[in-house]
Amino acid sequence: MPAATDAVVIDRLTVDRGGERVLDDLSCAVTGGRVTGLLGPSGSGKTTLIRAIVGTQRLRSGSVHVLGMPAGSAEARRRVAYMTQAASVYRDLSVRENVRYFGVLVGAGDAQVRDVLEQVGLTGWASALAGNLSGGQLSRVSLACALVASPDVLVLDEPTVGQDPVLREELWSDFRSRAASGTTVLVSSHVMDEAERCDELILLRGGRILDQDTPQQLRERTGTANLDEAFLRLIREEE
Repeated sequence: MPAATDAVVIDRLTVDRGGERVLDDLSCAVTGGRVTGLLGPSGSGKTTLIRAIVGTQRLRSGSVHVLGMPAGSAEARRRVAYMTQAASVYRDLSVRENVRYFGVLVGAGDAQVRDVLEQVGLTGWASALAGNLSGGQLSRVSLACALVASPDVLVLDEPTVGQDPVLREELWSDFRSRAASGTTVLVSSHVMDEAERCDELILLRGGRILDQDTPQQLRERTGTANLDEAFLRLIREEE
């Protein structure tokens, strides 16, 4: 049975895409009010798992529940925000107009729009046309569109790719602050140094969960000095 504090519960999830098995009989739970990292190499199934959690992925079998509700249900969608790996913005609108549009959908006012633009470092670009921005800036607009909803569950697919070190630090500080306030933050990445910033890690490989634990416990159990070495040790043990 899932624990009362589990925000996401995945039970024997199997997903096929393009005739290939992408997730294979996968089960895990994501604790509420924490930053959980979803780590693994490209092609390990991270994005497919995220899509299943936000309710946009067709399942072959198994179930996904978010905040006690089926993933993708109307009530769950109102409480979950999702930042996709590719920036999902309207390029013919300004930065402010993009965030305001998504804010209107969730009942957020102009003050909240201003706050999230400041959080992602785009206050000075608020009037700029999204189509004229760099890739890193577009990612920040997409992140702001997710944050403006003040969701109970925030799902972020590679949110810091292409960002400078200062902004990455500020974004991670914001993620941790949100978790401390009760938001469940799920962050996918293939960069192991970001894993150290998470409260808990889910390590994926080949559509299966290789391990799930805190960064410190993973290092201690594998007798390694860093998470790169820990991940390699777990792979060797599995093989």
